[in-house]
Amino acid sequence: MSKRRVAYYYDGDVGSYTYGLGHPMKPHRMRVTHDLVSAYGMLDKMHVLRPKRATPDVMTAFHTDEYIHFLNRVTPETAEELTYHGTRFLMGEDNPAFEGVFEFCSISAGGSISAAERILSGAADICIHWAGGLHHAKKREASGFCYINDIVLGILELLRTYPRVLYVDIDCHHGDGVEEAFYTTDRVMTCSFHKFGEYFPGTGTQEDRGRGKGRNYTVNIPLKDGITDEAFKRVFEPIVNKIMEVYRPGAVILQCGADSLAGDKLGCFNLTMNGHAHCVQYLRAFNVPLILLGGGGYTVKNVARTWTYETACALGIQDNIDLNLPWNEYFEWFGPRYRLEVPENNMDDLNVRDGSLDKVRTTALQQLSQLPCAPSVGMHEVPRESLGRHLGLDIAEEEADEDGGTDDLDRRLAQHSRFVYKLQEPGGGSDESDDERYDSDGSSYRRRKRMSILSNRVVNVDPDVGRGAPRGRRFFKSAVRWDETYGRIRLDKDPVLGSVNGSRLAAMMEAAGRSTPGGDVTMEDWEDGTSV
Repeated sequence: MSKRRVAYYYDGDVGSYTYGLGHPMKPHRMRVTHDLVSAYGMLDKMHVLRPKRATPDVMTAFHTDEYIHFLNRVTPETAEELTYHGTRFLMGEDNPAFEGVFEFCSISAGGSISAAERILSGAADICIHWAGGLHHAKKREASGFCYINDIVLGILELLRTYPRVLYVDIDCHHGDGVEEAFYTTDRVMTCSFHKFGEYFPGTGTQEDRGRGKGRNYTVNIPLKDGITDEAFKRVFEPIVNKIMEVYRPGAVILQCGADSLAGDKLGCFNLTMNGHAHCVQYLRAFNVPLILLGGGGYTVKNVARTWTYETACALGIQDNIDLNLPWNEYFEWFGPRYRLEVPENNMDDLNVRDGSLDKVRTTALQQLSQLPCAPSVGMHEVPRESLGRHLGLDIAEEEADEDGGTDDLDRRLAQHSRFVYKLQEPGGGSDESDDERYDSDGSSYRRRKRMSILSNRVVNVDPDVGRGAPRGRRFFKSAVRWDETYGRIRLDKDPVLGSVNGSRLAAMMEAAGRSTPGGDVTMEDWEDGTSV
């Protein structure tokens, strides 16, 4: 294989965080992987970099301000209060508010953004960031062990230069967060190979193809239990080859979720280490800038083995490394064989047995054949100043305003952005509006079914519980009504005023607005400006 310039991003603090005792997600797996990569002597063959941690402002390129503000201040002690008893931001048991959650998110997001920046600068052909790949996180809430969607943030960075970006996901779970973020655009094509059925997150059918300009730029490959290396290769290669031929991306992001390996605690595929790494080798051969990210994977020793081997594949030295593991700090974890391998087990491949694999492949290729050509985009100079400064708004003064000036600034900027970029498209009142909700910034989103990645069951949570006032604004909420019998305005309960004079008004004020026996409010009283 030809030699490539490879950049490897790693922050030594990432393995120090824990989701909690008994939780299947183990950030420590990144430290085990790094130690094994180091033991094989691969660090000398790469540019090893510590990524800059993402700031809250950077994270709001995709996530909402209120969600980032929540992550920045939530602690295990305040989680119950800040999530409104588990109905906002962190719902269910999948995403606990562990100590240092925001710092963990800043490492994950910062590494993927730094990898994208290095690709854009031309300093690397391949970037590796195993702490990234958290593909379930949504714009305004955490999901499936993922809090910040570092993949979306990295893709947004790539779109500053590249007109088209391809995202490929080989995690056992559907990459719903990334798909949702780019569902209506043709500048990003998402392709996910995942288990579908009674399985988290419950999305990713082949009927989900995108919408509007993004129609047919969302490719889903739903699979069944037990898929093997050979079967996976039969569906992966022709589909990815067709995508590269038709879409011609400027850069590719491959999410290497390791829960698709055989023997994973939450996965249900039967891929070996070599079958999983074949996806890396196949995409590397296209000579397109490539970013490798982590993702799922809950059998730590197999995750470390596979990501180490895929690091070797990125370097092009996979045929030269010794499969007998070298001594390292976690050597005893890899017993009893102590080899760089993840063998398959005796699961039945349901995809081949019922012939569904050929149908899925044919449907996906037919969808791709409907794409006329690679979409183009008008390129513009990247703005050198912020939108607020461009509009002449003094952000510093607004932030110092104690009367909520920052919130007003946010609303003004959001309104201006929606107008300039035509985010408020006509025809919003379609037949799908029954399930449509609106956020505080005026943007709409769909209420969707939520599942738990731990139990693969639907979590019945009403996101409006505990939010105070309903989202649909009610500008007038009065206790008065028009009485047809007397032709006057009356209160719903007992009338408050008869003839409005000094004594009655004083009595009403003394009662602090509580209903008292008395007469009616006449139309003349309202015309004079007297209020109840």
